[in-house]
Amino acid sequence: MTRKTVIVACGTGIATSTVVAEKITEACKKENLHVNIIQCKVTEIKGYAENADLIVTTTILKDNFGKKSINALSLITGIGEEKVLEEIISELKK
Repeated sequence: MTRKTVIVACGTGIATSTVVAEKITEACKKENLHVNIIQCKVTEIKGYAENADLIVTTTILKDNFGKKSINALSLITGIGEEKVLEEIISELKK
């Protein structure tokens, strides 16, 4: 099985991205998906984007870096969390 790389970014690269990264990791384990998660600041995405399969952020992303991006603020609020996790998993299964 191919290992996918997911960038998980927030404003500081520490707070909300940690919560999101943990939820993505847990969801991927349930689906038996192997992922490499790169946790960083939004301002650092450009440096990692070339080798990423998916970008997940908790803030508004102004650039698309040529990659699919998903806003995962719902993984922080809990509202619509399941739908966003399904979208992430679906994208990683492609």
